[in-house]
Amino acid sequence: MSPSTDLRENREFASELKFVVGRPLAEQIHNWARARLGPDPNASGRSSDAYQITSLYFDTKHFDVFHRSGSFGRSKYRIRRYGVSGVVFLERKIKTLGLVSKRRTIVGLDELQRLNDPQPDRDWTGYWYQQRLLARRLQPICQISYRRIARVALSSNGPVRLTLDEDIQAHGASRLVFADDTGGAGLCENKVVIELKYRLEMPAVFKLLVEEFALNPQPVSKYRLAAVAIGYVKEPVLDDSRPGHMDRSICPIF
Repeated sequence: MSPSTDLRENREFASELKFVVGRPLAEQIHNWARARLGPDPNASGRSSDAYQITSLYFDTKHFDVFHRSGSFGRSKYRIRRYGVSGVVFLERKIKTLGLVSKRRTIVGLDELQRLNDPQPDRDWTGYWYQQRLLARRLQPICQISYRRIARVALSSNGPVRLTLDEDIQAHGASRLVFADDTGGAGLCENKVVIELKYRLEMPAVFKLLVEEFALNPQPVSKYRLAAVAIGYVKEPVLDDSRPGHMDRSICPIF
């Protein structure tokens, strides 16, 4: 379950529920989870369960990923770095029928510029990723960073994971470089994004969590929030009939 040790190329489809809560409630949920779930084994911090995440997100010059144009609406491409690690993960995230799957490959931070080569190298471990970036004409669009708290456990259907993301910052990006994350646009300020990840049935511990804190799932996307906050695109009209709709003045969700 640890980001540092889970090096699988492919991850099975899993359910992913998201919630947006205020900091006081997030602190209560964190304390609740500490009593029932274990910490990420490679994390640190006060409760040995926190780490920093920084990701570069890709889109086309027409923002087809943001607008979910055709097949662009099913997948996202990003490069993820944990803390100040010298390695990064090339990731493709696909969502189908409400289930999420990932393919990720680890490469050295100093290898990122290879993605700029017009002719992909078949012998490079990032070949598949570079091929897709070229085929879809994807380019770096923004950098998103945040502090993540992660608690994990093992259910009868496999691993389960609860994460709380806070202090989310976004910067515009046009190069394959991780920049200083200070001074960016704040996303969901004074709010915390919570994610529950599990396979097949929701585990009993998550059912208890949702019931005890009266949580309502909300379709929040950090990338879509960032694209609006930076000023790349205008905020789309929200459909109040969608489950989990909330006032955009609190934290826009799409």
